[in-house]
Formats: sequence, C-alpha cells, structure tokens
Amino acid sequence: MSARVFVDTNVLVYARDASEPKKQGMAAHWMATLWANQAGRLSYQVLQEFYVTVTVKLSPGLDKEVARRDVEALWAWQPLTADAQVLAGAWLLQDRYLLPWWDALIVAAARISGCQYLLSENFQEGLDVANLTLVNPFLWSPAEMGL
Repeated sequence: MSARVFVDTNVLVYARDASEPKKQGMAAHWMATLWANQAGRLSYQVLQEFYVTVTVKLSPGLDKEVARRDVEALWAWQPLTADAQVLAGAWLLQDRYLLPWWDALIVAAARISGCQYLLSENFQEGLDVANLTLVNPFLWSPAEMGL
C-alpha cells in the first residue's frame, strides 16, 4: 500500500471546477491515483467545506445531488471526525506552528489519520509539520511523490 495522503478541500473542489481546466486535470489525476492505491484520507471538515464550496461558491455551482453523491462516495475514505483528540492536537499545532485554526484542524486530522503527506495548495510547499509533509498537488504529480 502507498503512503497515506490526506486531501484538503481545495483538491476536491478543483477536481470538480471546470473554470480551472489545468488544475482540474491535475486534481482529478491525484484523486484517481489515491482511489486506485486506496491511499486517500480526509476529514468530515473537508467534506463539509467541499459541499458548501461546490454548491454555493462555484459559478456555476455543482448540482446538490451530484455533490452529495461525491461526498457519499468519499465516505469510503473513512473520514475523521473532529473529536477531542483532533481538537487537542489542533491546539498544539496552532500554538507551535502559528497555524490558522481551520488549518490546524486539517493538519491534526492528517496526523491522526497516519498520513505521510497533506495534499493542499494552501500551505507552504514542502514544509514539514510534525512529520507531515505538505505537498502542493499542482507542483508535483503522484508519480513524482512515489505514489
């Protein structure tokens, strides 16, 4: 099995955002690879953000039923719930790395999920946060990451 990869909301959104064809293709390739390798992980926070973004913020937005099917399919990735362990971990990360709260929750969930990589364009590329490598999916392909 490949290394586990935690997927941030922006990757899921770009996989559905036709207004950004280059990023859409790259995000879709990442998602297909993670599905094939059974290496993708995420949290319910990510799924909630995805649903709101694609149904409300995208123009044109995704049909709610299509977005709901996407979310339901991603339940197979065993999303992590923001429980006491995630919250306490996020507090530590927020204080140590000066992360914004919502980003600290994402990083904490990725660590607790046993991920080696966090796939997101929202963090400093290549930064190592508590043994979690932050990877911009639009600068690296899955093959370049050994996936």
